[in-house]
Amino acid sequence: MQTSRPARPPDLLPPEPSEPPVVQTMRWIRSPIDFLESCRRRLGDTFSVRFIGFQTPMVMLSDPEAVRALYTARDSGLPPGRTLGLRPVMGPRSILLLEGQEHLARRKLMLPPFHGERMRAYEDVIREVAAGEIATWPRERAFPMHPRMQAVTLEVIMRAVFGVTDRERLSQLRVGLRSLLDDTASSRLQLSVLVARRLRRAGPPAGLDGLTMDVDELLAAEIAEHRADPASTERDDILAQLMAATFEDGGRMSDSELRDQLVTLLLAGHETTATALAWTFDLLLRHPAQLARLRTEVERGAEDTYIRAVVAESLRLRPVVPIAGRRLGSELLVNGYTLPAGTDVAPSIWLTHTRADIYPEPLAFRPERFLEDAPATYSWIPFGGGSRRCLGASFAELEMRVVLREVLRSCEIRAADARPERIARRNVTLAPRRGTRVVVSVQPPAAAPTATATA
Repeated sequence: MQTSRPARPPDLLPPEPSEPPVVQTMRWIRSPIDFLESCRRRLGDTFSVRFIGFQTPMVMLSDPEAVRALYTARDSGLPPGRTLGLRPVMGPRSILLLEGQEHLARRKLMLPPFHGERMRAYEDVIREVAAGEIATWPRERAFPMHPRMQAVTLEVIMRAVFGVTDRERLSQLRVGLRSLLDDTASSRLQLSVLVARRLRRAGPPAGLDGLTMDVDELLAAEIAEHRADPASTERDDILAQLMAATFEDGGRMSDSELRDQLVTLLLAGHETTATALAWTFDLLLRHPAQLARLRTEVERGAEDTYIRAVVAESLRLRPVVPIAGRRLGSELLVNGYTLPAGTDVAPSIWLTHTRADIYPEPLAFRPERFLEDAPATYSWIPFGGGSRRCLGASFAELEMRVVLREVLRSCEIRAADARPERIARRNVTLAPRRGTRVVVSVQPPAAAPTATATA
């Protein structure tokens, strides 16, 4: 690709902050967006960072053409050490942790349930779950939206993905999965994994072992029940579809691999979608014109055009995952730098999404921008890209649209706090610090657009 700077020698990486790795690590964990913005201001669009536990720098980039080159390179792999915090929980056959042909074979097998007509089967489940949750919300009293959205996405996964119908098992899974999710979402877990990597020890903390074993027993019982069900091929849940799917050689997933993929879908899809919904409500409640337009279109039963734009703009401005990196399998040219094979490179989703040359007024919440010319593929990357793009991206966007519609149809909702939410880290996700505190009334108000604000 063409670059604006002269090519550099392969051993010269982009500049990095002057702070020692331990300071960079703490800044990254405590305030990742501020850290990234500070680096962009001081060092430019492409820079290197050093974290404890890593022997070499990681290059951060935001240029869409460089992101495209990275994500479409078939020989690039996962950054080393990714399995330290994930493998003990997700399992060795998790699609997130496999590489090469093993990964591609599972991606091909697992993709169909998340696309096309099969997605329609999940709408009623999502709507029913959302309506049930909304009915429990307090009226005229402030509460945080984020945990309520977590309850919705967890229930959707247990019913639409796991296909659990046994009431007792459903109740036990709610408790076990909630505890497992809370423990794996802790920012302390990421720090402990980095320290363990530095000390060449295994992670994550042993305290997760007991929780994982309890959840495994419940999932094993659910898989066995699916196996014994003579009508399992007629079921709509994703577990049933994965059980029926075959690899090119005619083989199918074993029970242990099904377990790994179910836990992977849980960890990858629960917290991220719940957080994206919480951010979307926070943005809408602080932009009354956009909220009024969306409510009007929902009440009229209009097409999904504007709600899709709202979801897209929310994911642009508040990406839930800050980076999605690779280790280069071959040389990559970016912004005048020649990055050699073996370099760890991470597209910064936030920095890409807030480039003024792509998104005018990049910090403004303007869903209308997605009604105009669609941005280039690799300038909007909330779900990553290439062969490792999130399998559940379409499912997540569908879930967001259905939940948003159900909330706006059912009640009036307003922000409980005047201050916009600040960003807090929950392990690998960026969540609203106070949980998006809201106040709900019974009936939605008449739509009345007012002046908009900036994010």
